[in-house]
Amino acid sequence: MAATARVFIDGEAGTTGLGIRERLLKQPGIALKSLSGEKRKDPAARREIMGEVDLVVLCLPDAAAKESVALADGLGNAAPRILDASTAYRVAPDWVYGFAEMDRGQAKRIAEAKHVSNPGCYPTGGIALLRPLVEAGLVPADYPITVNAVSGYSGGGKAMIEAHEQSGGPSFELYGLGFEHKHVPELQQYSKLSRRPIFIPSVGHFRQGMLVSVPLHLDTLPGKPKAADLEAALERHFEGAELVKVVKTAPTDRLEAEPLNDTDQMELRVYSNAALNQALLVARLDNLGKGASGAAVQNIRLMLGLDKA
Repeated sequence: MAATARVFIDGEAGTTGLGIRERLLKQPGIALKSLSGEKRKDPAARREIMGEVDLVVLCLPDAAAKESVALADGLGNAAPRILDASTAYRVAPDWVYGFAEMDRGQAKRIAEAKHVSNPGCYPTGGIALLRPLVEAGLVPADYPITVNAVSGYSGGGKAMIEAHEQSGGPSFELYGLGFEHKHVPELQQYSKLSRRPIFIPSVGHFRQGMLVSVPLHLDTLPGKPKAADLEAALERHFEGAELVKVVKTAPTDRLEAEPLNDTDQMELRVYSNAALNQALLVARLDNLGKGASGAAVQNIRLMLGLDKA
């Protein structure tokens, strides 16, 4: 790798692309390469610049991302490494999932990968809550899991952002009510669930911030674990992680979605009522930080050897 790594963001004008660009401009050891407006959709110009860089970041719709991957891979030995922020390759077997804290060896796998898929914002929270518990045997892989979540409107794309910022937008709305939200496959696969979870997201009238929650009936789980057992399993899994923290809770807590805005942190909590044998797992993060651009820059730094895996 050159002393200064060259990076091209294909789709840098979108919300995620702009967020990544803003962060990378502050990163030493990285030089950003760009195309002028009229060349951004020119396949020949994009292919040419891809051959000049070390890493390409894709911030495009799924179909366009696949076209860009084909352009880049067509360069053969000159092909750059790729970080894709779309949904196109998140469960592809030959791509590495870019959630660095997911497992002990995941950061190393990201650092060594040719192709990395940046995680979705909702699955980042859901996987962080569920995978450690499934691996610990506290939650069966076939348990009927329900994941509920609320995000700021910035995660909904250009049309949703304009609707909220120009005309006010709805105060709150559920969506994904066909039970086929595009984040479900990665949520299921990387949480190690054999049964498809029910995932119902929502959006509120605030720009950014996210809460992802999973309710559990503790007396229906093997061994009837206590909330302290769940919390301990999360703490063990994320021990030493700088960006993912398990936070102690109190029954009177109220939890807002926005306090981690403009950070790359994620907080995990376990709420419970021992008398009722009920618990609620909650992840809080910035959907534009650890849920998007922040995670992308973390992966970029790993891929370029700027951080230790």
